[in-house]
Amino acid sequence: MSDIVEKTLTALPGLFLQQQAAGGPGVPRVSVSSRLGSLIRSITALTSKHEEEKLIQQELASLKATVSAPGTTLRLMKECMVRLIYCEMLGYESSFGYIHAIKLAQQGNLLEKRVGYLAVSLFLHENHELLLLLVNTVVKDLQSTNLVEVCMALTVVSQIFPREMIPAVLPLIEDKLQHSKEIIRRKAVQALYKFHLIAPNQVQHIHVKFRKALCDRDVGVMAASLHIYLRMIKENPSAYKDLTGSFVTILKQVVGGKLPVDFNYHSVPAPWLQIQLLRILGLLGKDDPRTSELTYDVLDESLRRAELSHNITYAILFECVHTIYTIYPKPELLEKAARCIGKFVLSPKINLKYLGLKALTYVIQQDPNLALQHQMTIIECLDHPDPIIKRETLELLYRITNAQNVSVIVQKMLEYLQQSKEEYIIISLVGKIAELAEKYAPDNEWFIQTMNAVFSVGGDMMHPDIPNNFLRLLAEGFDDENEDKQLRLHAVQSYLSLLEIENAFYPQRFLQVMSWVLGEYSYLLDKGTPEVVITKLHRLLMNKSITSETKAWIMAAVTKLTHQAPFSKTVEKLIQEFSVSLDTCMRQHAFELKHLQENVELMKNLLPIDKSCEDLVVDASLSFLDGFVAEGLDQGAAPYKPHHQRQEEKLSQGKVLNFEPYGLSFSSTMSSGCTGRQSPAGISLSSDVSGNSAETGQKETNSLKLEGVKKLWGKEGYLPKKEHKAGNNPELQPVAQDSTLVEKVDQMMTKKDQSQAFHHSEEEAEKQRLASTLFVGLGSESAVSLILEHPGFCFPVIEAESTKSIQQRVQMEKPFTEEALSGFIKYQVEEDPQIQLEFSVTLSLLDFIRPMKICTEDFGKLWLSFANDVKQNVKMSDSQANLPFALKILQQRLRLHIVDIIGNEGILACHLLPSVPCLLHLRVHEGTVALWFRSSCSSLPDYLLYQCQKVMEEC
Repeated sequence: MSDIVEKTLTALPGLFLQQQAAGGPGVPRVSVSSRLGSLIRSITALTSKHEEEKLIQQELASLKATVSAPGTTLRLMKECMVRLIYCEMLGYESSFGYIHAIKLAQQGNLLEKRVGYLAVSLFLHENHELLLLLVNTVVKDLQSTNLVEVCMALTVVSQIFPREMIPAVLPLIEDKLQHSKEIIRRKAVQALYKFHLIAPNQVQHIHVKFRKALCDRDVGVMAASLHIYLRMIKENPSAYKDLTGSFVTILKQVVGGKLPVDFNYHSVPAPWLQIQLLRILGLLGKDDPRTSELTYDVLDESLRRAELSHNITYAILFECVHTIYTIYPKPELLEKAARCIGKFVLSPKINLKYLGLKALTYVIQQDPNLALQHQMTIIECLDHPDPIIKRETLELLYRITNAQNVSVIVQKMLEYLQQSKEEYIIISLVGKIAELAEKYAPDNEWFIQTMNAVFSVGGDMMHPDIPNNFLRLLAEGFDDENEDKQLRLHAVQSYLSLLEIENAFYPQRFLQVMSWVLGEYSYLLDKGTPEVVITKLHRLLMNKSITSETKAWIMAAVTKLTHQAPFSKTVEKLIQEFSVSLDTCMRQHAFELKHLQENVELMKNLLPIDKSCEDLVVDASLSFLDGFVAEGLDQGAAPYKPHHQRQEEKLSQGKVLNFEPYGLSFSSTMSSGCTGRQSPAGISLSSDVSGNSAETGQKETNSLKLEGVKKLWGKEGYLPKKEHKAGNNPELQPVAQDSTLVEKVDQMMTKKDQSQAFHHSEEEAEKQRLASTLFVGLGSESAVSLILEHPGFCFPVIEAESTKSIQQRVQMEKPFTEEALSGFIKYQVEEDPQIQLEFSVTLSLLDFIRPMKICTEDFGKLWLSFANDVKQNVKMSDSQANLPFALKILQQRLRLHIVDIIGNEGILACHLLPSVPCLLHLRVHEGTVALWFRSSCSSLPDYLLYQCQKVMEEC
């Protein structure tokens, strides 16, 4: 919105290129734009909001007098209208000028009509009563032979136009679809799209003309028609299956660069058009093998051409992945999309990591194994400093929740919920936690404790359906009566213990839930308990922070409990206190309770125990009030309007513009210290593009006073962390170009601090334990990743005091980060009972990696034969970003064999036992290490890349 405002204000002075007389023939000619410029300069020079309001009010008073004067010329009216637009954009109402804006659009020449249309589109909304006065002007301009007038009329129609007046202009706009000028045809399509949004039934008869627009010779007209088709296909995909071939053909031409260069954005051919077409193909191919088959080739081509080079290509790749997982699946495309998601998730750039998590969240239901491949990255994202990344990670975990991992995931959600202050985040997470608790609760105690946390943290911001569903669940129960009784009993005991806490604060909705549960199910406790419950509820009623609505819930609970304690002194005291209350509702409850207490039999019949779910006969039409309603209508009363109708009328009376003044904003220079994924050879890493959407090099317009503020963040990230890491590594020498490279590197390397290594091992062990609980029950990989060569192996008999060495081989079936190999050994000594010894060994991927010694020629042949690859640029400090250091780290920690070194590049090889090869091309340039893995196994490069990143960050 700020960009649009800035562009509008920049363009306004350009509307006044002529000179006009300010007061008559004898007065010097003054620039029309000078008054607007003077107003803007005066406002920017002010120092307080009060001064601004005073100046704007003076300006509005002057403008009101000018536009109301009978001698005001249209040229002067044009200038006044622009100043009125500026005042409205600052948040000050200028409704006196609305009618004059319409008059200017009706009476002026082209320039004045343009300003009038602009003012009308900014001042009025679709349901404004003054908009009807513009209909005749629009009809006249649509019939004009002047292209500019036709364009202005079509622009206004596509922005604001009354729904009731569509039939008056629809035939004229249909005719414009055949106009010789492409700009007229394009604006006509945009106007019809607006009509389809607000009144789809009125444009159903021209769907054939939409198809002609799709095949228009002008690319802009075709692109405009895609908006209409995307909307219609969302509503009814089956009706447009026959157009799949046309959409595929268009996408092929776009991807192939057949469109004019004007549609390119950063050398990417028509990216917005590609995104629209990918979304359309996804809708058409969903659950349809025949239609999906038509899209496979173009989707493959889109993935191949959209290289990770700019922000817009990330959007195209994301839509490609989304479409591939939406249509009928094809294994080859799914594998390529999974690699693309892996590149996003493993990227150090926050925007790309977010896209990866977003895509992973969408595809997780179709391919749970994809989450298993990146489980350690997901674990790290839970502690990411960016709250958006953490929130999207929680959304991902929400999608993979099952009965086995619900406790851990809900605990993570609650931890984030307690730290969040945003109302939208609290409402969303509270709803998700409540849903998971109801669906996967392992036991009654956990369910009640979790819902208590939801009610406490969510407070009164949560949706009313959450406590209502909880109470309905307690009331309706399950098929097992004993289970229902235990659940209700635990809820009652839990709420009584909460009410015993002194000076505890609970949200109003939580207190309402407590009151209802205690009133309904306190009978499950001992016989003497009702008096105790009534006492606690009475003390709660005396709390000044309790609202009137909550007091009504508490009084209802006390009323239900009264017949279980008929001679309660607390009830009598409560009746005396609230019979004279100023709150009429509470006084009414007190009188009802008094009369019910006097007739115990009536109270038992009216409020039976545990009958909350019994059906009641209710006259939903309220027919007994028909006479009263008829009498009121005869006397002139207004008819009843439903709530949604009143809400629509209220919204329709609001303004389109936001009249709140803009707050003070600080622009800051944004830069990226990370580099993107590129080919490690043949591409300069100095021309890296940031993954953030903000452009670098932006000048600061306001400066902050940072004296005394500790500097924690810099271009390299979190400074204390970077300094701590950098401090453990000595300065390294330049790359040696001789055969003694490895020996020199040995001399440059120093031993790491043992306490730091222990800290990292403990942290990794904690992450592995968390991963084992979060990702349990997902896919087939979670069952068996290790294969014992001879399961159930029987050892030979071993004589007393003798030793035998027996070995068994463990083979990795599929790559993983870390797994536990557990088992047991049973043995028996003579006639003694059989003894069982259990064991558990933690194995990581690196335990199965071995160096692969090959020559450079064999490396080149294998490199060309492998199709599974992954690329990543890793940022390192200046003291570490050199080839000897990187090679030594990979050789020692990952067991990679150094095949050859050429300049600042190196090639390495390894294999996963028993015989799965993996190759690495490494390049060091300007503080960045570019890694490029290739292997015959689709998942092995991702796992090795993760291990490589981890060891380089630790060094």
